[in-house]
Amino acid sequence: MFQSGELKQRAEIAVQILESCKSCPHKCGVDRTKNEFGFCHSGALPIVSSYTAHYGEEPVLSGTRGAGNIFFGNCNLRCMFCQNFEISQNWKAEKEHAISSERLADIMIELQNKNCHNIGLVSPTHFSAVILKSIYLAAEKGLSLPIIYNTNGYESVEMLKLYYGVIDIYLPDLKYGDNHPARTYSKIDNYFEEAKKAIKEMFNQVGDELVYEGDVVVRGLIIRHLVLPNGLAESEKVFEFIAEELSPNVYISLMSQYYPSNKAYNDILINRTIRESEYDKAIELMGEYGLHNGWIQEAESSESYRPYFNEDRFNPFKN
Repeated sequence: MFQSGELKQRAEIAVQILESCKSCPHKCGVDRTKNEFGFCHSGALPIVSSYTAHYGEEPVLSGTRGAGNIFFGNCNLRCMFCQNFEISQNWKAEKEHAISSERLADIMIELQNKNCHNIGLVSPTHFSAVILKSIYLAAEKGLSLPIIYNTNGYESVEMLKLYYGVIDIYLPDLKYGDNHPARTYSKIDNYFEEAKKAIKEMFNQVGDELVYEGDVVVRGLIIRHLVLPNGLAESEKVFEFIAEELSPNVYISLMSQYYPSNKAYNDILINRTIRESEYDKAIELMGEYGLHNGWIQEAESSESYRPYFNEDRFNPFKN
């Protein structure tokens, strides 16, 4: 697509979306090219809060040399328990980390030169319209690594279609199986419907098979689901959707790493880590729906994946 000019053409189409922004299902309609802010508090320039070789992703993504993760600031959700809240909900501070598309392309090349296995775009949704341009510029400079789209799932299908053939690995969250907890804990009214449409598009693009080079995945779809206390993630409905509307062969990363963060202390229902019995129940439900591919975490994983962006932006996970 780079050689044919199609990648450049798609990047130009994507940037135009910012003029009346519909980068995600919020469809705020603001002109971000004139620094009008919508739900995500972001203008036209990408905000890069951190980038690093990261070893805490699924083993098939981190490999031995790390995933080349680029963490984008701000977010199009408002999760009360967000573990990345230091960069996702700190808009005044994060605007200082806005960079050009050219600089973002250079970061991708820098991570490639550090021998990372891939480029991981972490929370890219609200900058998806400009990231395509950076991928084009990086391809011009020799970018050849697989690209991971690591998202909260609240995505625009229209935008995802522009990424068809560009993204090698989709890594979406499917946070909730019902809109009520999504509204309460992430301030989104229509999360489940929109996430389902987005993940169906990802599935249509890459299917249910993981393609490996050695021990590292270079193409495919992995759906992450974080188990929440008191069944608030509605996990059974998530598994039902995956099994019946996608494929029972889809790979799932079932996470037990929840811990109260950000503003979780304000709600007694989420102000604790999950119980081992709650995680075991989620594993059991996966089996009941015939979902047999993927990964589970250790019960004590809530202590293992905590980021500290305010302490060290370039080593937030203390690798």
